[in-house]
Amino acid sequence: MLVAAGALLGAILAVLLALAPAAVATTTPSPSPSPSPTQFQNTITGFLRNEGQPLSGVEIKVSGEGFEGTATSTQNGSWSIGVPTQGTYTLELDESTLPQGIKLAEGQENPRTVTFTGTSNVSSIFTFGRGIQIVQADFGQQLLNRLVAGLSFGLLLALAAVGLSLIFGTTGLTNFGHGEMVTLGAVAVFSLSAAGLPFWLAILLALAGSAAYGYIQDAGLWKPLRRRGTGLVPMMIVSIGLALAVRYVILLFFGGSTQQLPYAQSPDIQLGPISISPNNLWSLLISAIVIGAIGFVLLKTRLGKATRAVADNPALAAASGIDVDGVIRLVWVTGGLLAGLGGILWAYYRPGVNFEMGQQILLMMFAGVTLGGLGTIFGALVGSVIVGVFVELTTVFGLTADLKYVGALVIMIVVLLFRPQGILGRRERVG
Repeated sequence: MLVAAGALLGAILAVLLALAPAAVATTTPSPSPSPSPTQFQNTITGFLRNEGQPLSGVEIKVSGEGFEGTATSTQNGSWSIGVPTQGTYTLELDESTLPQGIKLAEGQENPRTVTFTGTSNVSSIFTFGRGIQIVQADFGQQLLNRLVAGLSFGLLLALAAVGLSLIFGTTGLTNFGHGEMVTLGAVAVFSLSAAGLPFWLAILLALAGSAAYGYIQDAGLWKPLRRRGTGLVPMMIVSIGLALAVRYVILLFFGGSTQQLPYAQSPDIQLGPISISPNNLWSLLISAIVIGAIGFVLLKTRLGKATRAVADNPALAAASGIDVDGVIRLVWVTGGLLAGLGGILWAYYRPGVNFEMGQQILLMMFAGVTLGGLGTIFGALVGSVIVGVFVELTTVFGLTADLKYVGALVIMIVVLLFRPQGILGRRERVG
């Protein structure tokens, strides 16, 4: 059964992910003589915009490490150049190809040097018009913007974390493979969109595939292990191995570069004193609606009450006539669906789709679940929102953007030291 499930999972991944490399060439620049980004895992990318309007047809040149290449910005202003190795490159914008009346801002370095620092993608932004003006931002407005961004991030984090918490509550399993369930949702949308499917259909199929992946995991792997009486620690180690296997299968077919979903780049909109991107606004609304629906199902339906009963005491729930295996199967399907949706929203928040994106968000999911209370569904919601807001607000108080996610680790350590049961968790005797 395990072999059959593994073969089926591999077939699904191969079908979805093999579509991506062939389709990227239709959506990314194909400069000459530079190879397209699909030929190299390392890319230098950027967007050219002047007062919010994209600049198309502008030529970018790159040289270094024995390589030379060019790219031309697309209709949405994006450009991308694949390079063979990570290193230091010289990047130059051909100012003669700029539209009439537009020039680089004063003080813009051109050509400039870009260096890879352990990542497969480097971004470089050219500024046009009057240039970079140092303006003292209003602290209150900046705090409000970061608060809204943190709420948006916290809600999408909660979508992914609820499934993780449900799985832990009903089975006791700490599932380290949950991050790859997040990745698969975003990768499936990119692959299906790149294959030419309408965007809305790609999302629906990706969510269906995420739910199916959760079903296959439980039916082919976790249920047989539970029947054999496998301990929780060995099962946790299996989840780590599964996560590594799926991650590198994705790398094999999808590649190591970061790709963008359709409509990933859009200028911010102003809602009173709040400045927010349309993607973040949609993410906030979708997350709030879905989380509200989850809360309604858990509190007001028989299915939700059965799920909470299994999470509270599986043996007593079974004695009461509840189909425990059926509830656990449903939890895995729901967890996969929510993780896939969270992965799609996470790809827009980052922005970008990468084979490691699930691993990057996994720590923050654990932090949210730990803060709210392990195994408590509503605790995962509360904890994730707090982590999301905390992560974003740290940048207001001087922490660099590259280090803001470290706050999630700090929260998890502090909670485990002083209140290991979490905000909504219950104290239990151990030993």
